[in-house]
Amino acid sequence: MALIIAIFALVFVTELISWIGKSVLLEFAYSLYLRIFHAAKVAQQKKLKSTILSTKKEMLQTSAQDHFAKWAKLRRSVDKGLADLEKLNGELSATKTGFSLKFNSFLWIATSGLQLVVGWWFRKSAVFYLPPGWFGPLTWWLSFPFAPAGSVSCGVWQMACKRVIKVGERVVREMMPVSSETEPGPSEKESDSDKKST
Repeated sequence: MALIIAIFALVFVTELISWIGKSVLLEFAYSLYLRIFHAAKVAQQKKLKSTILSTKKEMLQTSAQDHFAKWAKLRRSVDKGLADLEKLNGELSATKTGFSLKFNSFLWIATSGLQLVVGWWFRKSAVFYLPPGWFGPLTWWLSFPFAPAGSVSCGVWQMACKRVIKVGERVVREMMPVSSETEPGPSEKESDSDKKST
């Protein structure tokens, strides 16, 4: 019984990750990773951006002809800030690339890789036995490849769980009302009334 539930839970988590989307999970995990391990760099990046914006605003308000020395000093400050910000953004981008590779590898191992390992480890075990004669000559296929005759193998149970979850997802999506497609937006209503008036 534990094997039935474990395989179903594993398939469900895999499908849940695909519903949410790996990119959404990656962005969430990366922002959490930055807050925990690179909080100083993120704070430095925010501070640099605000400093650059305030200095640039001050530079734009300063006349280059009347106060050239002040304008030039502000210009150098903006250029230095932009160079520092570009360097910091490059470091954070490299961090994100490395994190993305590790995170995607972890997701694959925790879902698809674990399904392969469970399927291989329990390849000769029966998930459960079927009553004799229920599926006639197709019974051998349900125990494919190595499970005892008259039983359901891990691979077949994984496929069945995945199919049931996909059908359940489709049913839930069809039951949920989609308001954006059924009602025209305000701009569509205006364009319809413009067409009628002309």
